[in-house]
Amino acid sequence: MKIQNLKKEQAGEIVRVGATVVWEEREHEPQEIFIATEPEYGQDLVPDPDAFVVGAIMPALHFGEKRILVDGRLCPRLKQNLETVMGMMHHWTGGQMRPLRIEAEPKSDSLYKSRKRRAGMFLSGGIDSLASLRLNRLQFPACHQDYIRDCLLLHGFDIGGVIERGAKYHVFERARQHMQTVARDADVSLLPVYTNIRHLCDDRDLWLNRFFGAVLAAVALALAARLHLVNIAASYDVYNLVPCGSHPMLDPYFSSSDLDIRHCDVHLRRIDKLRVVAQWPVALNNLRVCLANVADRLNCGRCEKCVRTMCGLAAVGALEKCQAFEEDRVDPDLFDAFDITIRHRQPFYEELIEGLEARGHRSLVQRIIAELGKA
Repeated sequence: MKIQNLKKEQAGEIVRVGATVVWEEREHEPQEIFIATEPEYGQDLVPDPDAFVVGAIMPALHFGEKRILVDGRLCPRLKQNLETVMGMMHHWTGGQMRPLRIEAEPKSDSLYKSRKRRAGMFLSGGIDSLASLRLNRLQFPACHQDYIRDCLLLHGFDIGGVIERGAKYHVFERARQHMQTVARDADVSLLPVYTNIRHLCDDRDLWLNRFFGAVLAAVALALAARLHLVNIAASYDVYNLVPCGSHPMLDPYFSSSDLDIRHCDVHLRRIDKLRVVAQWPVALNNLRVCLANVADRLNCGRCEKCVRTMCGLAAVGALEKCQAFEEDRVDPDLFDAFDITIRHRQPFYEELIEGLEARGHRSLVQRIIAELGKA
């Protein structure tokens, strides 16, 4: 793989940095990838090779590329970190992903030492990221360097990430409006960021199990002129870790000399995070967990992720107070539509049973126990 033609340009109301990916082992036309934002934040967006190497490394490993040849200078610390990432992928995939060579001249030093930069995080609108933002506000004083000042909302993940589903910019704008309400209450800037890096390989298993954390990191690295730290909220707690695209043994190894990437709150179970969000009314009423992206509702209330979140809110006594769902109860028959035992979801349901039982949701408890028994 060659990563070349790094550039920065403004097209209308969008500033974007991009690169050309030329495949060497895969029979595929060169692909143009980009990371973009609005002009207000465009001055801090840099066509840094660090970002595009991190963004492309998982597809390169997946398709058996023997090297990544970079048109530009790469942070030597990041290059060293990526050796660890490749070793981890080799282990996780039982040897299917083989480490490749990274060919690039080294950067001599950090580029932004003299700049006053900020701490940021990714804000999807889900329970993990909302809890992480709330805990940052509760635990860090405003004068601290790790106090979050920027939240990044991404187009190109669940919204606009899958090519055949379309860009769905209207869904993204709806999500942005709700997250802007949260951002105002938390006193952070909300930065909309757009990327098509997922399109390098739109394989769902690769995306979920290996790839999406690297794309988060790529976006963060492209904004290292603005950010010295970016937090990624944990998907799983420390007691239930499995290989995942975002992982406490993976995300920090996408850090460079310019940017620290942290995997946050891995000590907390999902139900602990639900309790945190339940005590923040603005977040509770604007949370966005649904991946169905239906036309007329923020959350469909019927998909697995919606039902799981609604059960969790019921377990902590917050579902009836939550305006993000039109329903204030969960019908056990909703479980007919999906399997709760795939992709390591069982722990999320097991931890709900005690709270649901205590609050009298016996029919839900019986259905969850029955579904878990099918594993």
